[in-house]
Amino acid sequence: MYELDRADSVASEAAVLVGVLLPDRQSHEPPLLELEGLATTAGVRVVGHLIQRRETPAGPTYLGRGKVEELKVLAESNDADVIIFDNDLSPAQTRNLEKATGLKVLDRTELILDIFASRAQTHQARLAVELAQHEYAMPRLKRMWTHLSRQKKGVGLRGPGEKQLEEDRRLVEKRIRDLRRELHVIERRKQREVAARSELMTVSLVGYTNAGKSTLLNVLTGADAHTQDALFATLDTRTRRWQLPGWGPVLLSDTVGFIRDLPHHLIESFKATLEEARQADLLLHVADGANPAVYDQISAAYKVLEEIGIRQKDTLLVINKVDAMPDRARLEGLLNRYDHAVPISAARGSGLTRLASVVSDALSRTFLDVDVETGVENGRLLAYLAAHAEILSKKYRDTRVTIHCRIPNKYLGRISGDGVVVSPHRNHRFDGPHSAEAVVSGEW
Repeated sequence: MYELDRADSVASEAAVLVGVLLPDRQSHEPPLLELEGLATTAGVRVVGHLIQRRETPAGPTYLGRGKVEELKVLAESNDADVIIFDNDLSPAQTRNLEKATGLKVLDRTELILDIFASRAQTHQARLAVELAQHEYAMPRLKRMWTHLSRQKKGVGLRGPGEKQLEEDRRLVEKRIRDLRRELHVIERRKQREVAARSELMTVSLVGYTNAGKSTLLNVLTGADAHTQDALFATLDTRTRRWQLPGWGPVLLSDTVGFIRDLPHHLIESFKATLEEARQADLLLHVADGANPAVYDQISAAYKVLEEIGIRQKDTLLVINKVDAMPDRARLEGLLNRYDHAVPISAARGSGLTRLASVVSDALSRTFLDVDVETGVENGRLLAYLAAHAEILSKKYRDTRVTIHCRIPNKYLGRISGDGVVVSPHRNHRFDGPHSAEAVVSGEW
């Protein structure tokens, strides 16, 4: 029907990696190092590299004409099966390169989609990957027939002379609509599931792929989440209970890793998977301190957080793999730039006591020390405070009761109604968005 899974057979193939370095692409890591990691993760055998520095891409083939000839010779001499670009190519550029080299050509996005397709385990992840694949394939549809049209008649069938490509496009568009509808249902259900766990504080692990998030989840919670020294080892969210010393139980979630130039289709498709991070009380941004491109990776992760709408959430930077850093100077450089970061080694279990302490302090900042005054007959509000706040004292005066409690910011916003007065306790100063006479939405 149409050519959707062009990268299905990429595993075990021999590949030449190509990168066009443009002025806006500055990185501290060697060129093509990350692409080689992606290719290895996809099961590709890398047999050659080609790099060109340009001010702008060459329109028809992205590479310059001379480099295209050099690429063809390099691929032939190494018996390559596929050429993989570290850039995103237009459909026309892909076709021109395939015609010039006689080989299949993949771009960075297509390789990432292939990895995601092979790693997706749950129904939700598979739907998200399929949606991203279809949206990527839409402008790249190629007819599998040698003729331009077929004659069909009947209700619901193509009219005379209609091209097969148009039929393919309608089929893909319908599948995209169906997938979006199904993922929207999953997203709404996921929102309800996460909201239902609101009795516990939630912490979510985010960060660049292969930074050690799953290893950290395992060591903090005793979980057995799959870990692997490979890109995108985790595609599905895992949530476990973390007994935080000096605090109590919190929920800790692992999420899909980010990457530079993460395809927009994937960001949109995986919104439901990232719901845990969206609703978390605190984000732990885990970075691989031993990676030479750690500064670029930190910036890329923050960019993705901004794209999915959770950049402003309270975030704690965690510098992982300090045991693998080549020298102390690099760690000191990171801590000088990110002075509130916490250095750890999840693999060796070092720095975790301090991490737990810093997380406890960060979560404590989300609590407010308040006095709530209401009528003694307001059983609904009294029950709500008993469920969601730490009751420190109660004082009765005639038909009124004043409750001194510590309550999370997110629950304070539900307290209002006739005769309800919320004010800061005398030992607390409000630093957050709530005023001393906080009266907000909700009724009791």
